[in-house]
This record gives sequence, C-alpha cells and structure tokens, in this order.
Amino acid sequence: MLSTGGADRPERPDPPPEQRERAREPADPRRWWALAVIGLAQLLVVLDATVVNIALPSAQQDLGMTDAGRQWVVAAYTLPFGGLLLLGGRIADLAGRRRMFLLGLAGFGAASALGGAAPGPGALFAARALQGAFAALLAPAALSLLTTLFTSARDRARAFGVYGALSGGGAAAGLLAGGILTEYLDWRWCLYVNVPLVALALAGCALLRRDPPRPGGGRLDLPGTLLGCGGLLALVAAFAEAEGGWDRPVVAVLLVTGALALLAFTRVEWRAAHPLLPLRVVADRSRGGAFLAVGVPQVGLFGLFLFLTYYFQAVLGYSPVEAGLAFLPLSAAMGVGAAVIARRALARGVPARHLMAGALLVAAAGMVLLTGLEAGTGEVFAVRLLPAQLLIGAGIGCAVMPAMITASAGVDPRDAGVAAALVNSAQQIGGSLGIALLNTVATSVAAAHPAGGGAPAALVHGYTVALWVGVGFLLLAAVLAGVLVPSRRPPAPVEPGRQPAPL
Repeated sequence: MLSTGGADRPERPDPPPEQRERAREPADPRRWWALAVIGLAQLLVVLDATVVNIALPSAQQDLGMTDAGRQWVVAAYTLPFGGLLLLGGRIADLAGRRRMFLLGLAGFGAASALGGAAPGPGALFAARALQGAFAALLAPAALSLLTTLFTSARDRARAFGVYGALSGGGAAAGLLAGGILTEYLDWRWCLYVNVPLVALALAGCALLRRDPPRPGGGRLDLPGTLLGCGGLLALVAAFAEAEGGWDRPVVAVLLVTGALALLAFTRVEWRAAHPLLPLRVVADRSRGGAFLAVGVPQVGLFGLFLFLTYYFQAVLGYSPVEAGLAFLPLSAAMGVGAAVIARRALARGVPARHLMAGALLVAAAGMVLLTGLEAGTGEVFAVRLLPAQLLIGAGIGCAVMPAMITASAGVDPRDAGVAAALVNSAQQIGGSLGIALLNTVATSVAAAHPAGGGAPAALVHGYTVALWVGVGFLLLAAVLAGVLVPSRRPPAPVEPGRQPAPL
C-alpha cells in the first residue's frame, strides 16, 4: 500500500557521532562544474532519441532501407535504453556511480562512431542498440550523481532546473541539430557529432568526486533482472511494433508477456534479499505521483515531435534545417520553464503539486491550440505554431523539474541509482507509448479521410485528432499530480551522515 509520505512518517534516529562529524563537511566546491559535465551527458542521451528523425529520409536512401525497416533506426535505440535502465541504475548503486558514468560515456561515444561509419542497415541498427545499452548505464548514473552532489534545497532547485531544461529541451534540440547536420554535412554526422562531445565530457569527469567505499553484502538480483528488464523490453518492443497496427498478434503477445513478467517481478522483489528494485523506492505516494508526472506527459510530447516534424516538411515544405529551426521556440520555452520559472516558484514556496498540475494544464492549452491546424500555410506559424510551442514548452519544463526533484528527494543513497533509473524509465516508456499510440491514431484517421490518406488535408486531420488524444494525457497527468503529490515541500536527499532537513 502506498504511504502518504506526510507527517506520519517515522522519525529517523540520530546518526552516530562519526556520521555527525561527516555532516559538518562543506559542500563539494566543484559541484557546479560537475553539473556541466553531468548536464552534457544527459543532453547526449536525450538528444540521440530524436537527432536522427529528420535525417531518416537521407539515411534510408543512402543505405537502401525499406519503409518497414526505417523505424528500427529509432526503435533499436529505445528498446535497450528503456529495457535496461533498471539494471543500469542498480549496477551504478553497486559498482559506483562515477565508474558507471565513465563507462557509459565511453561506450556511448564508441557506439556513435560505429553508427556513423555503418555500411548498411544491419550495422546501423546494431550500433544504435549499443548506444541505447550504454545510455541505460549513463542516464541513471548521471541523475544519481546529481542527487548526491546537491543537498541544500536552494542548490538542488538550481541544479535540477538546469537538468530538467536539458531533459525537456534535449529532444527538441535534437531535431534542430539533426536538420542542420543533415542539410549542411551528412546524415552520418548526426552520430559522429557525439564523439567530440563525449571526449569533452570524459575530460571533465576529473571534476567528479570519486565513489566512496561501498559497503559489502550487495549483489545483483538475477531473477529480478531477467523479469524486470525482460518485462520492460517487451513493453517498449510492443509500443514500437504497434506503429504497424495495434491489432497485430505480435503486439498482443508482447504486451501480455511484458505485463506478466512485471507482475512476477513485483512478487520476486518483495521477497528478494538484494532486490533489483527495492519496493521502498516506489511505495511512496509522493514519489509515485512524481514518476507519473514525468512519464505521462511524454505520451503527448513525443507524438507532438513526430507530427510537427512531418507537418513542417510534408505540409509546409520546410527544408530539414528550417524544420529544425522551427522547433527552437519549444526548446527555448522548456529551458526557461524548468531553469527559471519553476525554480523561482519553488523558491517562493509554491507547492510542487500545484506547480506541476498548473503547468500541465498550460501545456494542454498549448496542444489544444495545435488541434486547429489546417493544410493551408498562411500565417499558421505566427498564429498557432509559435504560441502553442511556447505554452507547451513552458508547461512541460515547469512540470518536469519539480517532478524530478520530488521523485529523487529523500531516497536512501543506496537506492539513488535505481530511483534515477525509474525517472528515466518513466520518460522512455511514456515517449515510446506516445509515438506508437498517437501515430496509429493519426494514420488510421488519415486513411479514412475523403481526400485520401496521402493528401495534405488528410494528414493534418490525422495529426489534429491524435493531438486531442495527447491533450487527454496531459490533463490526466495534471490530475494525477494534483491528487498524488502532497502539498508539503519535498525533503532534501539524505547523504550518509546527514540528517534530513526539517519539513
């Protein structure tokens, strides 16, 4: 049963004298430089989920990919990323977060170089899968490092503001980068560009403090790993396959397999001595609401990226770089929403649930504005696309930043990696579901249009109907945040030797 996370939570016992001595240690003076390194790594992970989207037509023609096979350029990345995040988070907790951060960065850069040099579709799919696997190590290590580096409420709000801006705006920035690199260089540079960025981040890893000695006794939960990662892989694969139709037998098999595996996973974790996912991490009303507030909006957001990409190029006739630039208002608004508006609102004492719920309603209003899109060009960018992107970006940025703080606040340092993995899993699974679900709605509605499925009027009608579904998910996320997340301010994450800040 979920706990209320309120005042009835039992008091923590006073720490022993040696831990009280450690509590007097000053904050790491290099933590802000470390934030730059962690932020760059997070930007790489999020950006690579979308950077190849605009480059897909060029890559398909160059490598001779089929129409059915091209989706695997994206799916080959999202499958191992979404499915292995829990494992990556637990490995970071057991083997050391800095160590896994370095390994994830180096592997991600090497896989990016292999993908850029791919001679054919199979090699490209394999390289993208390697990218996803190393991203599953890198992403939870990065967020858990952030959680343990910044312990004061003020510093934590600033740090998570930057991190939330990068997490929210990275996907839109990937579309911009993909358009510029494809038009002026070559689609392969959408992957090669990661190599110098990874090298820069690796050089900056000297700023990260070394992992503290790990207490003995921890080990990897093999049954939980197989069931948890297998269940997540099956669900993400089902969403990827659903782009070809939800009525396909393979989709039903994968959905049932994933659901059964995750049910068995819950039972195994309840009894495991060293669980992959300690249930204490999720058995909290506030944290559970925050996970949902991070994941559910991604359903509408990632569908929006897909539709606007095609709307800009197929309907408005934009070039790849023009399409990328057209996403700038969305990316900029996300950054301002997370790093400026949300941070200042929390500093002024606005409860996290009010901020999240209100921000998601603003994002929903922006998406409603896009449901009025038509095939004609006219002044559509100034009248609808620009104000809608500003509302959606600011709303998502304001919602994601406090949700990330709430999801990671008060987590035992032993579980920081797996809590970070759950935040990333929520984003990844929500995004995968959004692309599959909304794309299916859009294509089926367009196919039934009197003008014919390929006509601009039919395409736009399909997009607008699917966007109404996205509006519904944003409204659902607002309700969940308002109901599940309590009004109290989230506690600071507690390092070993630190007492929790008073509520």
